[in-house]
Amino acid sequence: MSEENEELESINDGGILEPTESITRITGMYKEWFLDYASYVILERAVPAIEDGFKPVQRRIMQSMKDLDDGRYNKVANIVGHAMQYHPHGDASISDAMVQIGQKDMLIDMQGNWGNIFTGDPAAASRYIEARLSKFALEILFNPKITEWQASYDGRRKEPVNLPVKFPLLLAQGAEGIAVGLSTKVLPHNFIELIDASIKHLQGKRFTIYPDFPTGGEIDISNYNDGLRGGKVRVRAKMHAPDKNTIVITEIPYSTNTSSLIDSILKANDKGKIKIKKIEDNTAADVEIMIHLHAGISPDKTMDALFAFTNCESSISPLGCVIEDNKPLFVGVTEMLRRSADHTVDLLKQELEIQLGEVEEQWHFASLERIFIENRIYRDIEEEETWEGVIAAIDKGLKPHIGHLKRAITEDDITRLTEIRIKRISKFDIDKAQQKIDALEERIAQLKHHLAHLVEYAIDYFTSLKKNYGAGRERKTEIKTFDDIVATKVVMRNTKLYVNREEGFVGTALKKDEYVTDCADIDDIIVFTRDGQMMVTKVDAKTFIGKDIIHVAVFKKKDKRTIYNVIYRDGKSGPSYVKRFAVTSVTRDKAYPMGKADKGSQVHYFSANPNGEAEVVSINLRQQGSIKKIKWDLDFSDILIKGRASKGNQVTKYNIKKVELKEEGVSTLKPRKIWFDDTVQRLNVDGRGELLGEFRGEDRLLIINQKGIVKTIIPEVTARFDDDMIVLEKWSPKKPISAIYFHGEKQLFYVKRFLVENEEKEESFLPEVEGSYLEVVSTDYKPVAELVFNKPRGKEQPPNEPVDVDEFIAVKGIGAQGNQLTKSKVKQINWLDPLPFEEPQTKPANEVEVNDETVVSTTDTSKNNTTATSSNPEIKDDNAPDPDIDDSGQASLF
Repeated sequence: MSEENEELESINDGGILEPTESITRITGMYKEWFLDYASYVILERAVPAIEDGFKPVQRRIMQSMKDLDDGRYNKVANIVGHAMQYHPHGDASISDAMVQIGQKDMLIDMQGNWGNIFTGDPAAASRYIEARLSKFALEILFNPKITEWQASYDGRRKEPVNLPVKFPLLLAQGAEGIAVGLSTKVLPHNFIELIDASIKHLQGKRFTIYPDFPTGGEIDISNYNDGLRGGKVRVRAKMHAPDKNTIVITEIPYSTNTSSLIDSILKANDKGKIKIKKIEDNTAADVEIMIHLHAGISPDKTMDALFAFTNCESSISPLGCVIEDNKPLFVGVTEMLRRSADHTVDLLKQELEIQLGEVEEQWHFASLERIFIENRIYRDIEEEETWEGVIAAIDKGLKPHIGHLKRAITEDDITRLTEIRIKRISKFDIDKAQQKIDALEERIAQLKHHLAHLVEYAIDYFTSLKKNYGAGRERKTEIKTFDDIVATKVVMRNTKLYVNREEGFVGTALKKDEYVTDCADIDDIIVFTRDGQMMVTKVDAKTFIGKDIIHVAVFKKKDKRTIYNVIYRDGKSGPSYVKRFAVTSVTRDKAYPMGKADKGSQVHYFSANPNGEAEVVSINLRQQGSIKKIKWDLDFSDILIKGRASKGNQVTKYNIKKVELKEEGVSTLKPRKIWFDDTVQRLNVDGRGELLGEFRGEDRLLIINQKGIVKTIIPEVTARFDDDMIVLEKWSPKKPISAIYFHGEKQLFYVKRFLVENEEKEESFLPEVEGSYLEVVSTDYKPVAELVFNKPRGKEQPPNEPVDVDEFIAVKGIGAQGNQLTKSKVKQINWLDPLPFEEPQTKPANEVEVNDETVVSTTDTSKNNTTATSSNPEIKDDNAPDPDIDDSGQASLF
């Protein structure tokens, strides 16, 4: 090593020249040390090879297990010790890597405590657990005849450069590693789906493969991006609510365990994000985490909160990086599988060629042996006294009989003939010898056929793998499309909001002041002040908004149903205006004025209406000048709903003395349209899926499942639905439900009609008798059932029988048994088209839709327009922007 020093000099305050710093240029062995180290970590430790899917330590473990394989179990400690002859690192790293391979339950047949992937419990010490290669590993991993070998790190042994893996093992097991400057994260995929995809590729068909995890759970692969950089998958725990006070988690997300999952739930509970009573971990062979809730806590909302604030949902970013030709290669899982399938075909070809050569050699020697014995050529060597003479005599005796052989006879062939024992010659059976030769010829023909039809042979190979090893390897992770959970909608209200209206402060620390509402620390709040200012800000301990606060509430983003009714004076001496508006999106912590004036504005009247209610108010003017009318009523239902930035309609140019509430209002908004998206099993108001109808505040949804349980719920977008749900529709309280069920005790079909009498209660309408089940259910007013009967032996098929259910049975209580449908053996029951029935109309006649999002109504539909009107002729309608435009006129922060 050589060093070159260079000193930089400067003159100090005393005029003395002195060095300031020194630069040392490094050469020799240190010049490339970091690059050498990075290359070593990438190639020899962290990243798997694309040929066999193994990192070096994994490959060396497999080879060590093959070296020690005798069909019996070996102590893992012994295997680790043997692997240290190949792997130049400590036993701990080898043992950990071996446990990880074993827990994937594919290549290693385990005995003892190998840990638990569900709970995160570690494996026992390597001296206490045992292992051997699985039958699957023995079939796909090893073939020394086609393996390329290299010297081990100390030169004492030979180790494989790559194992001849005839299966997409990298995709089946997955891989994860962090090197210097790069990393890899290949997610595990399903065993059977990988085989099917390999077959499709060999057949020239398209295929897609998606991750599958041993822990089960659910996965959203919308942004998987073929496992390339930039992709992302979302994984969730699988949970359900068996009753209103319990949530049970039965499967957990990949890359977590029950311990870390429970810790995250407890932390969320401590922070007030969720509210739980207690949690129990009953996990053994299967996951079972029971979460007990306090009375009155919604399990649906809690499940969404678990996804939003705990490890019950997480995102995984795959990164397909492998080693090819001693270089990193970034490649997607589709290309990985193509290369694996093509590599498998190449390996199978090499094996077939080797087998063909071996069988042809067997045929060659079997033919020579027959010629040698059948023609008694062995007698020609009796008079020979030298070895050369013996060879020559045999060669001479064979020549007349070798025309059918496939290659020339060598001296080694003749040498083998001389080694045949006299006992074998004496017992030689020509027929058996010919049978052996015929069998070898059949085997040769078979191998040549396989080589000529190599792709078909590879497909058969994959098919046999699926048949022999695919049992019990079905997909465990359910592929779904997840809905986006808005944290502010599902967070538990963990703190209280207070306001000091006079001083203009809001916050959670003002406990001596006026209580407003419960809120969460991630909420935003909306505040209005008397001078016409509006602001949205985040919940904090204490925030100054402005003096004389008239309204404060939790702000709901994109809320178009909360309508603010306002009468205000624009400026110190300006006219007064009336306006109705919604606040959907604004810039946080920015003050928005009610009108156009900068200062002096005043709010005369304000109300916040969660469902667009429109009240009637009395306006009183101050007596001044020649004003003739100083009092009149204003109906807010006559005012159009516009954008927040709208100036509004002029009420009067005179001074308003006071505005009084005269009459409470009703909603002027059209009922909200609600859809059900079957893909994510959620309700929405965005037009995705099937339209369920238009809902007012008191309307509910009817739900019936296959177990015969009926209930009604408020249509909240956070509601969750079971997979066995068979009816989901808008509930009409006077519309009967018709059900045909099989009575388990009486072994007959019964029909019943009933109404849902208790909208708050979940009830079963089937008898509590073992063997009872629901056959069909209808919510039509006049349903017609068709009975298909079994054909009696030796008789003609009886005709189908229609049943008018409305006439067959009257509407009774939900607990009634109903009427026996028939005594005959019923093969099948179908619903026919219902009889005509005119449903009652409930839509008010005064609803007017302005556009797809904002709806207003007038108190008198006979008016010629929907422009705001009033008994006061001074009210004017100013131009206003569309309410869907961003209120701030600029990019919104949320």
